Amino acid sequence: MLALFYIFIAVAIGVSFWQITRVMNLREVIATDKDNNSQGKIAIGFMVFLYAMMVYCLIAMNVLMLPESASIEGEHDDNLFNITFWLIGIVQFIMQFLIFFFTYKYRGKKENKAKFYADSHKLEMIWTIIPAFTIVILIGYGLWAWNNIMYVGDDENPIVIEVYSKQFQWEARYAGEDNTLGLGNVNYIKGVNTMGVDMSDKNSQDDKQVTELYLPKGKKVLFKFRSQDVLHSAYMPHFRAQMNCVPGMVTQFAFTPKFTTEEMRVQSEVVAKTNGINKIRKAKGEDPYVFDYVLLCNKICGASHYNMQMKITVVEDAVYKKWLAEQPALAQVVK
Repeated sequence: MLALFYIFIAVAIGVSFWQITRVMNLREVIATDKDNNSQGKIAIGFMVFLYAMMVYCLIAMNVLMLPESASIEGEHDDNLFNITFWLIGIVQFIMQFLIFFFTYKYRGKKENKAKFYADSHKLEMIWTIIPAFTIVILIGYGLWAWNNIMYVGDDENPIVIEVYSKQFQWEARYAGEDNTLGLGNVNYIKGVNTMGVDMSDKNSQDDKQVTELYLPKGKKVLFKFRSQDVLHSAYMPHFRAQMNCVPGMVTQFAFTPKFTTEEMRVQSEVVAKTNGINKIRKAKGEDPYVFDYVLLCNKICGASHYNMQMKITVVEDAVYKKWLAEQPALAQVVK
């Protein structure tokens, strides 16, 4: 497939140079009816090729898409994507047909004369109001989805976790039994206190620092983000969540996991993608890949940006509580 793509690019470049050469010699060449007929037929042929490529990409490259959202809030993100995709796809399909069909139908002929058509207020109203109404609906839905993942109601009582970014590593801190994070600042970074937690703050005593995230299924989690050095971006693709980590300020988002890691591993889309990856890895003599949720950095933050990731494990609530109870409090680690 990659070789075919390169061939297509090479042919496209060649045709472009050929057409540029012809344009430069237009003063010496007068288009005939035969030329116009052939150009019109070429336009129809290109339209067929374009539609074939569209259908192929929709079917063959679907495996590259992310599987179903692993968070409840992410479902709205998928809905927005699907609605926008189908709206644009339908309009594009119709407009491409009209462009190439009219190119053929109204190709130049000696006996034809162009007709002047005055502007139509009715048509202008139609193609102004319909897109404006559609955009308002999409933006309104998008703002609602944004608020849904950005803000948490007082009655929701989410699990509070701080995610700390630095070149090129993630660390995390659970709020402990009081569900309130202690203050943090880079000035407090010393020894094992790598996240710069203010240990004089009483809320810091029961916080728990970890290098791997465990999340309970069905429970809302509020993430607070800080950065030690440069701009990073916390990206959890399977949960449809992303937020910049900005030095000197705290940002946040929240979501509710709806599939455990084990449940996600047996979904048909994940199984198909995993099998495809392992087929490639086997050919290279590499160990097989096992699906895991992951936290990535989606900003080019330096030379090892590609390697900045943290494993996320979603489990049932009882397993989560057992795991969290086994983690030592910061007061026991930082003395």
